[in-house]
Amino acid sequence: MAFKPISISLSPNTEWDDIWLALKLIFCPWRWTRLRLRSSARQEKGEAILELEDEFKKYLGIKYAFAFNSGRSALLAILKSLDLEAGAEVLLQAFTCNAAINPILWAGLRPVYIDCNEDDFNINIEDLKRKITLRQAQGKAPKVLMVQHTFGLPANMDEILDLAERYNLILIEDCAHALGAEYGGKKVGTFSRAAFFSFGRDKVISSVYGGMAVTNDEDLAETLRQNQSGWGYSSHYWIFQQLLHPILLSFIILPIYNFLNLGKIFLVLSQWFNILSKAVHWKEKRGRKPDYFPKKMPNALAVLALHQFKKLEKFNKHREEISNFYYQELKDTSFELPPRFPERKNVFLRFTIKHPQAHQILYNAWHKQNILLGDWYTSPIAPYDTKLNMVKYKIGTCPKAEKLAKRTLNLPTHINISKKGVQKIIDFLKIWI
Repeated sequence: MAFKPISISLSPNTEWDDIWLALKLIFCPWRWTRLRLRSSARQEKGEAILELEDEFKKYLGIKYAFAFNSGRSALLAILKSLDLEAGAEVLLQAFTCNAAINPILWAGLRPVYIDCNEDDFNINIEDLKRKITLRQAQGKAPKVLMVQHTFGLPANMDEILDLAERYNLILIEDCAHALGAEYGGKKVGTFSRAAFFSFGRDKVISSVYGGMAVTNDEDLAETLRQNQSGWGYSSHYWIFQQLLHPILLSFIILPIYNFLNLGKIFLVLSQWFNILSKAVHWKEKRGRKPDYFPKKMPNALAVLALHQFKKLEKFNKHREEISNFYYQELKDTSFELPPRFPERKNVFLRFTIKHPQAHQILYNAWHKQNILLGDWYTSPIAPYDTKLNMVKYKIGTCPKAEKLAKRTLNLPTHINISKKGVQKIIDFLKIWI
């Protein structure tokens, strides 16, 4: 019996060279924050941070990039750099994670939720127009529009850019799912005044925690630079936790995950005793800020992110191949598959499907087949135990997002899922056809 599950999360991108790199870094604490460089103008950052920022700028064809310890910190840096009035409204879609909402609250701003499309999971243009008009009729004028490229599929940027210009909205792109995705041949993250990316443990590339803010705006870049410099680094112990994460997952937790539930118990206890950090702190589920946000990116995590960034094309090619296999094997079934758009390059962070019995499928896959499928999102604001009132969401605000939360599940596409593993998933899913 195989005790290691087929999993969609739990550090899915980690390969043996990534584990070895993390292990080496644990024994090199002098590399964790920064390395002194000869140029005094560049000595505030470690070598890996500078290289990661430079590589990001070249890849996107953008002028400025700033690395932070998470996508949350990157978004908070952007919002604080915009010099908005307290309580200013930020438009964003539901069917998202609290990590996209909390920085708005932390910045003293107000989220206004827009419904999403049922086909591509991205922001619904008609509901966006309706709610902008409604806010204006109430004497309120939203200042910022934040657009999420959900699961790696770009939003409809032609319509969004038109609306942003028409209503004088500052556009921010949430590219946490979508590094490498394109709309009309142009990479996401380059359409807006500013954008942010995430290198979280289950994103396109992973350094366990990490993120990037990018812009072409010189004034905004200067304020971002000041925020990055002033926020300082996370504690050495927090950095140690992140370096330890892929090592424990790969050598202990995953190999015995389903053996008397020992791996799962070890993971829970490791998080309980603060040996490993959780992906989402309990405070975030209540709209509050843990003390390790916001910070700039530690050099050690930049080393991991840079190593993964160099494998980006390999990762995304693998995701495309796996997704094509899902398309082929699940066509003409009762599962609703993600649509294809000729002008949008999807990086398929996950292969997202819909089914009326989605939650039952998730439960049976785990308890009967040792398969951990994805539950993004079983709530209009994920994770499921987020206190909706504390992130200013009212049930009924976005009915399509709430409907999708009951029908959506997603399938793994990461580098460690093989055709054999995919076939096992498909064989299980065909029971539900």
